[in-house]
Amino acid sequence: MAPVNDPSSFSALSKCITRHLNLRFHVDFDSRVIKGKVALTVEILEDKCASLILDTKDLKISKVTANGQEAKFSLGPQHSFKGSPLEISLPFELSRGQHVIIEVTYETSPKASALQWLTPEQTAGKKHPYLFSQCQATHCRTMVPCQDTPSVKHTYYAQVSVPKELVALMSAVRDGQEPDPQDSSRSVFRFRQPVPMPSYLIAIVVGALESREIGPRSRVWSEKELVDLGAYEFAETEAMLKIAEDLAGPYVWGQYDLLVLPPSFPYGGMENPCLTFATPTLLAGDRSLSNVIAHEISHSWTGNLVTNKTWEHFWLNEGHTVYLERMIGSRLVSEQFRQFKAIGGWKELQESVKTFGANNPLTNLVPNLTEVDTDEAFSSVPYEKGFAFLYHLEELMGGPEVFMGFVKSYIQMFAYSSATTEDWKNYLYTYFKDKVDILNKVDWDGWMHTPGMPPVKPQYDTTLADACIALCQKWIKAKEADLKSFSEADIKQLSSHQVIEFLALLLLENPIPLSHVKRMQEVYNLNAIKNSEIKLRWLRVCVRAKWEEAVPLALKMATEQGRMKFTRPLFREVYNFEKYREEAVNTFLKHKSGMHPVTAMLTAKDLKLDQAKSTGL
Repeated sequence: MAPVNDPSSFSALSKCITRHLNLRFHVDFDSRVIKGKVALTVEILEDKCASLILDTKDLKISKVTANGQEAKFSLGPQHSFKGSPLEISLPFELSRGQHVIIEVTYETSPKASALQWLTPEQTAGKKHPYLFSQCQATHCRTMVPCQDTPSVKHTYYAQVSVPKELVALMSAVRDGQEPDPQDSSRSVFRFRQPVPMPSYLIAIVVGALESREIGPRSRVWSEKELVDLGAYEFAETEAMLKIAEDLAGPYVWGQYDLLVLPPSFPYGGMENPCLTFATPTLLAGDRSLSNVIAHEISHSWTGNLVTNKTWEHFWLNEGHTVYLERMIGSRLVSEQFRQFKAIGGWKELQESVKTFGANNPLTNLVPNLTEVDTDEAFSSVPYEKGFAFLYHLEELMGGPEVFMGFVKSYIQMFAYSSATTEDWKNYLYTYFKDKVDILNKVDWDGWMHTPGMPPVKPQYDTTLADACIALCQKWIKAKEADLKSFSEADIKQLSSHQVIEFLALLLLENPIPLSHVKRMQEVYNLNAIKNSEIKLRWLRVCVRAKWEEAVPLALKMATEQGRMKFTRPLFREVYNFEKYREEAVNTFLKHKSGMHPVTAMLTAKDLKLDQAKSTGL
């Protein structure tokens, strides 16, 4: 396949490709740095190669060797979000097809954006510090000098030294532990990842971790305070894995473990191979939010096995993963449930388009990311516009069984490699060669390269949504005198998924009067609900209705956890309630130091704060 230009990476992808990484990490909690040594096995792609470039950001490089010989190196100018290219001059010339081992000795910065260092007070156990990484999309370069692009895939081996009372885990298979020969107060944990994967999937966690077995190839890991809750919540993991294998082909990663992180983890989940990272906000107590786990499991095929070649093609990862996640839902629950979740997804897309603006090119399915920070481009567009597009094609091509046949074949075709939208589209035409006339009628440009909502709205089965729509309409049309007609029975028969949908519908309407929101609390007692997805939407409804009692609850939820899906909209809602704008800003500034660096940077932008002042970057 032709070399690709990745606008988010400095590394010269036409010159060389990394095949393997050998990592040695010394995790230093006192100075909040990782002292690292990485040996990259690099294959040369052109003749007379005498230099190469790796991505770095905020790294202190002390030494570089090539096949054991010292190599000259220099760091190029610092780009605002891409970091600095590490330019390495080889002490010899190499030819196409030759391999070289480049070893870099370095140290991370305490402000490395891939890493969050937590004090003991920020953990559940309150006794030990904690470290976790989040490399997607372009943060691996703050932890390891590498070709930080999803177009390059490599295996890795790692040895990690940590204080002996702590446990280290990585996105790999555990390969034993031993006392650190250099320091008896520390242990060394070893890991191997024999399946080639992109740099953004390298992950590490260090903390006072315990585990429980939840299936033949699965354990749940977390601090001991949460481990049993996690084991209960994620008990359906093996059932989901089996359905996913039936849909997409064999699971190639060996182990599928889950890690429940401290509350500041910025995403719902992260599909790190062998060890999915999950937010504690999924612990609803009734397994109602386990669709996030179905999503992360699905990434084992779409994302991890077949990967978007650059972040401009992120929808290939996320659109297909949502499609697979909902297929699992169809098998586990019902086809009506899949349709219902698709309706909810369309609303998420409407909200993203509204937030970004209907003419914003970042709402294109395939955006141009030249000089765009991938964190700022992140939204539900690649997920939900991607899913809607695949569902539209499913309908055109002959239904779920037929289209799932294509998805499975696409995964097999591009397994262990990376693809662009063009690769995907060409394969779609090859697979459905007898239906080319139908494919030619698709509005490709409208779906892929046009901002705003898609050109076609799929007609989903509304059976499970009808009750939510009816209840929402009843509240919107209610006059003061009608408020007595509402009772607890209205939502008694609704599943938690339907309550989420009812509140999501209200958020698409003009704010309802304060008297209505107060009555809703009186009859439904939504303040008492623990489910984080319900709580988020309920508090947004309350703040929009200008219910002042809800403001402290909204700010509490925004700061007690750091999942960006919750924290950012809650801060935005309070900020938009003018009387409490200053309180929103002050609350953010007070909690900023305990927030994940990406969450802090993006929330500061949401709150219109001067970036340099607000994030200390």
